[in-house]
Amino acid sequence: MKTTPEHDERMAKMTFASVYPHYLTKVEKKGRTKEELFQVIEWLTGFDEKKLQELIEKKVTFETFFQKAKLNPNAHLIKGVICGYRVEEIENLLTQKVRYLDKLVDELAKGRKMDKIIRNK
Repeated sequence: MKTTPEHDERMAKMTFASVYPHYLTKVEKKGRTKEELFQVIEWLTGFDEKKLQELIEKKVTFETFFQKAKLNPNAHLIKGVICGYRVEEIENLLTQKVRYLDKLVDELAKGRKMDKIIRNK
């Protein structure tokens, strides 16, 4: 799926710290925990809670965030629509990674079981 260059640039320049509180609010409002959110983010990126906090404090962009991440080899199993985009069809790799994260957070907030969110098969 084609995103616009402006959209991709906006994704790259957005800071993880500016989006993280929205992720947290979204999952907590639906009865999920901060720990579960950390688990999902760690599965996708390889960042433990300490490293994640450091990246938030440094206000890194998503571009830097995903450059430092060790993307889970099963991330390609994340499929579906988020924000009007089918994640498996997004051509810009950075935008796709950001949408992978959005999709996982959305699944967590919707009450999907953790073993289904964390795709290990």
